[in-house]
Amino acid sequence: MSEIKSMIAKQLDALLINEDNNIANMANASALLMQNIQNISWAGFYLYEEQKDELILGPFQGKVACVHIKNGNGVCGTVLKEQKVQRIKNVNNFPGHIACDSDSKSEIVIPITKNGNKFGVLDIDAPILNRFSMEDEIILKEFTKVFTNHLNIDKL
Repeated sequence: MSEIKSMIAKQLDALLINEDNNIANMANASALLMQNIQNISWAGFYLYEEQKDELILGPFQGKVACVHIKNGNGVCGTVLKEQKVQRIKNVNNFPGHIACDSDSKSEIVIPITKNGNKFGVLDIDAPILNRFSMEDEIILKEFTKVFTNHLNIDKL
């Protein structure tokens, strides 16, 4: 595990202390990922809108992105529906993949819930095949856990 990656959850925790604005925290979390993880092209959040049963684009770093993703559609919608991490080696082989960025080749998406409430997903794309390892998944799950601990539940 690289030294930079092993510190990313601790860096996020320090960034989010005493800040209860979820939008500001997602913006800083996205920027932190883009600055510290090599060979990625997009990092950000999709937020769950229960009334429409879909994800809506949240703060991110990278190219423009799809705004609405129905529950169960694409990688992000699948993660929302199943509440399980998806680590996709080749997005073109994923049934129903939504191609927001044609340069995206691999992807990892992690569900975000707090107190049983679906908040959304953390989505990270890469322009190379098979970019995300099991080690990356472990690191990003810890990163997401830290983020979730700082979520302001009054604003869910």
